[in-house]
Amino acid sequence: MRDISPTENWLVITLGMALSGVIYGLVVYPGEPVIIGAVFAAFMGVPMIAFERRILFRPLYRRIERFPTVAFILSALVIYEILMSAGYSLAAVLLWWLQLIKPKSLIDIIVMPFNVFLYALAVCALIVFILRVRDLLGREVFTSMLISRYRRPVKEERVFLFIDLADSTSFAEQHGDLRAQQFLKALFAAFAEPVRRYKGAIDDYVGDAAIVTWPLERGVKFARCIRCIFDILDEIEANADSWRKNFGQVPRLRAALHGGFIITAEIGVDHHKIAYFGDTVNTTARLESLCKTLDKTVLISSELAHRIKLPDTIAIEDLGMHAVKGRGQTLGVMALAEQAKAEILAPFELRIPAE
Repeated sequence: MRDISPTENWLVITLGMALSGVIYGLVVYPGEPVIIGAVFAAFMGVPMIAFERRILFRPLYRRIERFPTVAFILSALVIYEILMSAGYSLAAVLLWWLQLIKPKSLIDIIVMPFNVFLYALAVCALIVFILRVRDLLGREVFTSMLISRYRRPVKEERVFLFIDLADSTSFAEQHGDLRAQQFLKALFAAFAEPVRRYKGAIDDYVGDAAIVTWPLERGVKFARCIRCIFDILDEIEANADSWRKNFGQVPRLRAALHGGFIITAEIGVDHHKIAYFGDTVNTTARLESLCKTLDKTVLISSELAHRIKLPDTIAIEDLGMHAVKGRGQTLGVMALAEQAKAEILAPFELRIPAE
């Protein structure tokens, strides 16, 4: 199954919003051209979705998403109504220019009718609630639960990325548990955009570690799983001054990548969760623990490395076979580093050939 391009994704969103307008028009204004409802809905809905997806007014969204849930919902509703009002006016001007509508006055173009306002408000509130639930569960988990993809256990191949904060215990001892939690919250927030950018999903947070996953085909395509971790590292380094100012130090991470077959299933009764079972998950966790032993920032299993065409900016060092706790056989381990920052790796430097 191929990935949907951003253009195709937005086309689907626009068509979906237009369809909602067509349905509203057929019910409330029967006999009117259906294109009128489609244009109004698209102009009113697409800016709202663009704002929710952090494409439009991103700094503003990031500010309000720090609010408590009730304050976030109220703030989002106000902003969405403003965006929809602006979209309504633009749509009215366009339809008037195309001579599809004949407004009696300028007020008819600028001000939404009260019934349209109520409908938009109801749809807006529903969308905000759904999106908030989706954010709490995670986009991929929300979709999977919605369509009951894993109601029955499924065997599939996935890539896992374990990212751990080094020296978190000493930070907590020095600054206290509350400050340590704030440090982790800021760090995990920094993971969100690179993970989203490379089509991954944050599966869970375990202590001071985050677990990111991709379906294997998606994760290895364009080396997304590798680009993701190095984008995270680069963004933390680029904001080093801010980290020092706010927390007194720059986060130092350790990360491991591995992939293979696992069993995915929806579990739980009162609290549902998409869970992954199998040796692949356990091996990734053990591989991450080797980072400290081998004094490396990013490790990848040779099994996964040979399935990825590495970016030219990434150097790889073969570290040989290593015993992994809980695994009956040894695991081939390689270290990844950016070329500009990598130490001289010869005679161990290895470039994975393109498949």
